[in-house]
Order: sequence, then C-alpha cells, then structure tokens
Amino acid sequence: MGDHVELVAGCYEQIVFGYRVYPGDKEWAIEPNFTHHAHTASLTSVSSSDQFIATGSKDETIQLYDMSKKTEHGALLLHNGTISCLEFYGTSHLLSGGQDGLICVWSTKKWECLKSLNAHKGRVTSLSVHRSGKLALSVGTDKTLRTWNLIEGRSAFIKNLKQNAEIVLWSPDGDQYAVVGNDRVDIYILKSATITGTIAFTQRISCVKFLKNTLLAVGGNDESVRIYDVTSQKCVCEFKAHENRVKAIESFMKDDFCVLVTASNDGFIKLWKLNLENLETPSLLGQVNTTARLTCLSIWKPGEAKETSTEQSAQPEASIAVVVLPKPAKGKRVRLPGEEVILEESSSTKEGKKKKKQKAQ
Repeated sequence: MGDHVELVAGCYEQIVFGYRVYPGDKEWAIEPNFTHHAHTASLTSVSSSDQFIATGSKDETIQLYDMSKKTEHGALLLHNGTISCLEFYGTSHLLSGGQDGLICVWSTKKWECLKSLNAHKGRVTSLSVHRSGKLALSVGTDKTLRTWNLIEGRSAFIKNLKQNAEIVLWSPDGDQYAVVGNDRVDIYILKSATITGTIAFTQRISCVKFLKNTLLAVGGNDESVRIYDVTSQKCVCEFKAHENRVKAIESFMKDDFCVLVTASNDGFIKLWKLNLENLETPSLLGQVNTTARLTCLSIWKPGEAKETSTEQSAQPEASIAVVVLPKPAKGKRVRLPGEEVILEESSSTKEGKKKKKQKAQ
C-alpha cells in the first residue's frame, strides 16, 4: 500500500471535507484537499471505495464524489427520509439504509439499485457487510437484528433484541460481530449467533471500530476513547481524545503501528499512533480543526494501478451476488444482457421492478 491516505468527514453544516495526510518523522501534516457541498441538510454518513465516496444526509439523497477526479458524480435518489447508513463492499457494490426501513443494494458500474429490501419496521440505524459479501447484518428501530443472505437477496435470520441497537459491525475476520445498544456492546459469535460477552461503557456510545479482531475502540458522549479486549471485555487503554464528544473513529495500519483517527463535535480530526502489540497511551501524530460540527468520517485510499480488476486483494473471492456471482451455481442458468448478470431461478423470483430514479453521470 502506498502512503496516500485521505480523510473524508461530513458535518452538520452540509459540507464534506477532504484532507490529505502526509506522514512525517515526528508530526504528520494534514492538508485541506477539497470541500464538496452537494447536500442541503446535515450529513449522517460517509463511505469510501477506492474510487468514490458516498455521503448520506437528512436531505434524503446519497451524493457520489469521484475521488480520482475530485468531481461530483451524481446522486442516488430512492430512499424516502434520512439516509442513516452507507457501506461500500469492495469496488462493486454500495449498500444504503434509511429512515424508510429500506436497505438498497447498488451496483457501482451503472449505479442502479439491484435490490431494495424491506429491512425494518421503522428506521434502519446501521448495517454491516460480511467480508465474504454473502451476508449483511442490520439493526433498526424495531428492536431487531437481521441477517441478510446477499446471494439471494432475502432475509436469513431475525433476532429480537431487548432494546433498540444503534450500531452493528462485523469483526475484520468475520467470525464475530458487535451490536451496540445505548452504553453497551454485545459481542456475538457468528457460528452460534449467541452473545459471548458484553462491554459496558460509561455512557451512550456513538462509534465503535475494530482495530483488529481482538481489539475494539469505543467512543461516546464524552471526550475519551477506550480500547477494549474483545475476548475479556476489559478496557486495556483509555485516553482523552477531544474537548467534546467523540463522533467517529476510524483506523489504518502504517508500517508496524496503527493510526487511530478520531473526529469530534469540537471540530477536530486527530491522528493517534498506537502500537497494537503493546498498548500504551497513544501519541498524537497530527490534528486539523475543521471548525465544523463533525458527524461522520471515512478513510480513503486509492485503488491499485489495475483499476479494472474485480479481484481486490482486500476482499476474498466471493462477492455480493444479489446479481453477480463469480461462477453460476449448479443447475442455474446465468444470462448476460448488456447491463448485468442476473441469476435466474425457476421464474418464481424474477425481479421485474427496476427502480431507476437516480442521476449518475
């Protein structure tokens, strides 16, 4: 991986900020790179692929921005109400969840909605795609945790929760997942779909990030970030990160250490150096004051030179197959019209409705 890293943040003030990170010996420089003002209301979510960023807002639109050209790339208009969560899967798909209870699966080739799932009664609060692309998890304001079979585009499992959950997140290896409800994080094992332990935080949680399979960083309604051992659920590191509540946590690896990126209501984005093998209080690498009330954060890295490759190093061979399957399953005919691969079942599951309301350039 090269050293090219950009931080992309959204705020209440409708703006998307882009900053280029320049690693230094002691202090890292964080230079403004672009701002994008396509939304007409506050931003709720941002996600990155190796070419695009997608942002969601209370203005009911998903705006696309081409990071390689630094130009806007149109909007996806299908949800009614606030866009609550967005997640790219590799370079091929984008998933969106909204206040309308829908989860939409978009192809990034032509920006078509391949599938629209009636996911929750009430709002979809969070979604997470398994690294294989075969499963997704979602939580909503109907007190359910739902597992989606993305190969067939249908619900696979519904678990009733005691309270609403705000965040769901797969671990990097995909063997476990975290479900956040108010001030606690339940860690589930995928194999048994049961809770293996619970992390008790000190107040309402706003963001969680797996730094590796066994370490989870948690931020919430105060200034500190706490890092927990997922296996023992004990706090192994705690530090004051900001002057106000922490809104977003991301991370990336650089050489042999982890760079923790935090964003806060205080307007600052900060980079912290953290040794995952020997957890001491992280040191501040650099910071930038956006002067805005930040709501969401993503890390963007450009793709490798071979742009056309569908096999990315980061993703295993399987991919979301609501429409795309690498190999046709036995006994199923796959036809290739000009636009996409449609898996044909015995005519019972033909998707007739093609919703096309978005403008993409």
